[in-house]
Amino acid sequence: MAIRIRCRFIIAAACFLIPLIAHAHEISAPATANRMVQAADAFLKALSPEQRKTARFPFEDDERYDWHYVPRSRDGLALKDMTDDQRALALAFLEAGLSPNGYWKSATIMKLEAVLREIETWNILGRDPEKYFFSFFGQPSETGTWGWRVEGHHLSINFTIVKGHHFATAPRFLGANPAEVEKGEMDGVRTLAGEEDLARKLVMSLDQEQRRKAIIRDRAYRDIMTGSDERVSPPELEGISAEELNQTQTDLLIRLINEYASAVPSEIAQQRMNVIRKNGIGQIHLGWAGGLEPGQPHYYRIQGATFIIEYDNVQNGANHIHTVWRDFDGDFGRDLLREHYRSAHQ
Repeated sequence: MAIRIRCRFIIAAACFLIPLIAHAHEISAPATANRMVQAADAFLKALSPEQRKTARFPFEDDERYDWHYVPRSRDGLALKDMTDDQRALALAFLEAGLSPNGYWKSATIMKLEAVLREIETWNILGRDPEKYFFSFFGQPSETGTWGWRVEGHHLSINFTIVKGHHFATAPRFLGANPAEVEKGEMDGVRTLAGEEDLARKLVMSLDQEQRRKAIIRDRAYRDIMTGSDERVSPPELEGISAEELNQTQTDLLIRLINEYASAVPSEIAQQRMNVIRKNGIGQIHLGWAGGLEPGQPHYYRIQGATFIIEYDNVQNGANHIHTVWRDFDGDFGRDLLREHYRSAHQ
């Protein structure tokens, strides 16, 4: 009973906090960093010294790079080890770093653990909507450099903030099992519907020759190919390039990329999309593997000059989604930090 009540609290908090960032498009990047710092300070001050020690790490600690999306033991402070007031402040902090849509997805992913608990009667101890961990790297600062992570099963949000106004938001993993809930109080909920539907609409719009190029494999890969590696290098380009699409199809591709980018506040998402456009939309490739119809196992990747997005829906009768955004040079803010350290020593 306590678990069910706490799970409802998480989603109730999500619904309550979403209006607070309804006007994120009006906020400048420095203001976003300030909001994060204020929310982090409020949360950390509410912790006991022991809890604070559990939640905080030096910025250069290797723990910052030890990310994953499977249910496993983790460092950091778990929601289940917080009081109700602390939990509310933790969720308010998560809200400060995401868009309303990104926050809803993240909170719903947490709640899906309770759905899995009911489905997997053999594994009830392994599913816990409060087994999500908050970690801070360095000192939250409006002008300094620091980072944070919120992570658990099917969720890994990683932020690096450099000098208060440069943001790195990768790697970022969002997953959903079930992808569509088929019974219970969440019946019909599809946490990552846009990621699935927009991609299928795009690939189904391709003509025979375009589809021949886009489909890179008859069978879907079993999982995302980049895994949880600390670094990823650009794989060989496969699939169809955006310059081979018509305008309607290109617009669909941009909408699909934006579905991923828009998980963070709009000014940060816009910075991301500006970099993508600067590097050339036409050079972005879409590769699809597996079936085309709903319910068939499928996978796709979107690869540009600086990033790769992967999606798979293979497990549990193709009702179990994994998605990830990786930056080849910018995961964990490596490119931003390199420039920061170079400038500091000139």
